[in-house]
Amino acid sequence: MKFDTAYSLSLDDKLSIYDVRELNFDETDAYDSDTDRFLCPNDTCRAAFDAGNVLSTFNAKNVNYRRTPHFKNTPGTRHIEGCRYASSHKTATGESEDEREEHFPSEFVLTRRTYPRKTPQAGTEGQVPQAPAKPPSTRTSASVGANDTTPDKTSVFAHPVECYVSNLDDKDKLKAMPLKIGGHTATYWTFFKKIEYLQDNQGLIYWGRIKAIKDYTNSFRIDFEKKVWLDKKPYSVNVYLSKKLIENYRKRTAFLEQIKAAASSARPLYCFFYGVTPALRQVPSKKNPEQTFGVFSADIENLDHLIIREVPAAEAG
Repeated sequence: MKFDTAYSLSLDDKLSIYDVRELNFDETDAYDSDTDRFLCPNDTCRAAFDAGNVLSTFNAKNVNYRRTPHFKNTPGTRHIEGCRYASSHKTATGESEDEREEHFPSEFVLTRRTYPRKTPQAGTEGQVPQAPAKPPSTRTSASVGANDTTPDKTSVFAHPVECYVSNLDDKDKLKAMPLKIGGHTATYWTFFKKIEYLQDNQGLIYWGRIKAIKDYTNSFRIDFEKKVWLDKKPYSVNVYLSKKLIENYRKRTAFLEQIKAAASSARPLYCFFYGVTPALRQVPSKKNPEQTFGVFSADIENLDHLIIREVPAAEAG
């Protein structure tokens, strides 16, 4: 059985698998999921066993992934009777180990979540506590809620994007699932807007297939395949990632690894971003600087809100 929330012993809090990925790639945070222990998110179930009753992770450390990241039971993981995370629950609910993300957050929070550490015991700084004398905490996090279900809110952009991408062939579900960003509430289907229709509404999550990624060594430009039509004329669309933006990014190493691989990849890749809306600009021609041409362009302001990835359903459609 796969699920996207677990209790982190080292942080004494419940994390989504997307939180774990954020922490693994964050160069400002000394965290490694391989040294953490993940336990059942059900408070009652977790308290019934010792800290050795762990879960495992899937795609927690891969910069690029093709299957939905998740936590899962190990062959030795135990649960109390009736726990919704027991493997036997899979058959009863019809869950399957497919590539769909079933846990839709209802709100994408624009302020990044912080992950306070437990106060380390004397002589154990930097180590995961081993065999604690008392059962793991049963406290709940405000970001998770008072029960063991998947959190309704997320500050990790990859989570709503994965929900959309992995369910792209189920329009009815996407049209039924609500999503709130800032003061705007709509459905997942409405919030995700193809790049060629960016003029329809502002403040949405825009996405489209990448035509090319221009590598300027210290900065990048992502060109989209589809064009925007305005006054019966087609205009190219791109987003620019500045040197300063990349250098100050807390996940700089992982980001550079991903975008450089994407720039040289022959696979069809798509870019999703939030926070800026490309607008028509006049830029000078390389051949004749005195002449200009129009292009829809935007400078990305937050790399936490940009993702490059595959979208198999878009290719199939």
